Amino acid sequence: MFLFKWLTKQRKGKISGALPQQVSSEPPVGNDFAARLGWFRQQLNKCSDVKFHEVQLPGNIPFALIYIEGLIDQKLLQEQVLSPLQFELTGQSAQELLHQIVELKRLPVSYLETSTELNKALYALFEGTIVCLMDSEPQLVLFPMKSVEIRSIQQAENENVIRGPKEAFVEDIATNITMIRRRIKHPALKTEHCEFGKYTRTAVVICYVEGLCKQTLVDEVKERLSRIDIDSVLGSSYIEEFIEDNPFSPFPQVQYTERPDTLSAALLEGRVAILVDGTPIPIIVPVTLYMLLQSAEDYYQRFVAATWIRWIRFIFLLVSFLLPSVYIAVTTFHPEMLPPNLLVTVAAARENVPFPAIVEAFIMEITFEGLREAGLRIPKPIGQTVSIIGALVIGQAAVQAGIVSAPMVIVVSITGIASFIIPHFDLGLTFRLLRFPVMILAASFGLYGVIISILLIYIHLVSLRSFGTPYLSPTAPIVFSDWKDVLIRAPWWLMKKRPLLYGTKSDERMTYRGRPILPQDDGD
Repeated sequence: MFLFKWLTKQRKGKISGALPQQVSSEPPVGNDFAARLGWFRQQLNKCSDVKFHEVQLPGNIPFALIYIEGLIDQKLLQEQVLSPLQFELTGQSAQELLHQIVELKRLPVSYLETSTELNKALYALFEGTIVCLMDSEPQLVLFPMKSVEIRSIQQAENENVIRGPKEAFVEDIATNITMIRRRIKHPALKTEHCEFGKYTRTAVVICYVEGLCKQTLVDEVKERLSRIDIDSVLGSSYIEEFIEDNPFSPFPQVQYTERPDTLSAALLEGRVAILVDGTPIPIIVPVTLYMLLQSAEDYYQRFVAATWIRWIRFIFLLVSFLLPSVYIAVTTFHPEMLPPNLLVTVAAARENVPFPAIVEAFIMEITFEGLREAGLRIPKPIGQTVSIIGALVIGQAAVQAGIVSAPMVIVVSITGIASFIIPHFDLGLTFRLLRFPVMILAASFGLYGVIISILLIYIHLVSLRSFGTPYLSPTAPIVFSDWKDVLIRAPWWLMKKRPLLYGTKSDERMTYRGRPILPQDDGD
């Protein structure tokens, strides 16, 4: 006990000693040019990319520009600030010069603001702002001139479609908002800005359509976000773990997407999106299990094909989740359920295998997961090759060595292929993880163990909520009007109303005029 306390104390000391230092001194009050400039130099000490540019304005008034090299546009700095400061200003006092800059707009900049708060100006530097201060004038002039290289809009990698739009979100939050605005051209689309992270000061935008989204949902999102107090936010996954209803549930309670059209469709259903600067994957809330099984492709194909593909998706979800467990249960406890010829084949294949079926399954499943992870981490050109060839070589070698049986390799291969059909990566990962405890129950109690595991998971899903929305809606509770876009994808002319489970203010999506009909022949 004493050793544990000593180790804990030592560990705490190391962590606390590694924390970054806070702002070391209070900003000076007044209009003393040297004191304020010295305070900026003190706060930005050992920052080699910070530039201090001091000039003399008309009337020999000291003037300083502070900016971070690499965050601003150097060409705009020269053309819109430095050159006009020297040739366009004629005032002989700091007040006259400030009047010419702010009121008369002698500088050809698109936007500027003034502030007397040095702390505000200090943090504005890290957002690509030029801070200007002059002698005998307490007001600072701020010129936003951010210029940062960002990734261009590219094709979606994880949510591919054949007939729909190809573009995906990028890391720049302003670009992402623009892509949404291009699709929802209406002033009801609201974007509310906030910041998180004491050191990262990450921009986060709450996006919703006013009049469609319940105000109580927007307020709940804001309330959960307001409870976040963290040093850094480097991605949307940071936000997810703070706002989800049940943090210990293996099931995702928010929806991720990289597609602007998917996010826009969610907003038009009355849901809320959370965009995080620096990540191309926004969050959508609330979400249900059935939404995570839908693909953007469902809405760009004809409804018959989309419905058929959805059913295939549901079937293969069950296959990826239950097939290994059912195989273990049947071969271990219920061999009489197999046809005689198949039973003889399976028994012959397992004759020289020294392990029980559960050990076989664990060996192959863990190997397959390792190959899948290796394919994701190594460079793309060889990633898929390593996964496919590695699985073939290892499976064949394992069968020839008598470590596993050929039927088990087939079962694990079908399971792995089926798991790729799940559109949402986090949901697929959840079922891949749950597969292992279900296999243990199947090896312990046979098909009864499989049934028990299904009941336990179903009870958990029924009790789960996403921002107050039942996770299994609209099947539990039953909302028949929303079934038109769950197990099937009804034609658009039948989906007159928005989903009722969100309680949108306006549930009318269209004016129903019946199904399309052919024009009548006049008989001429």
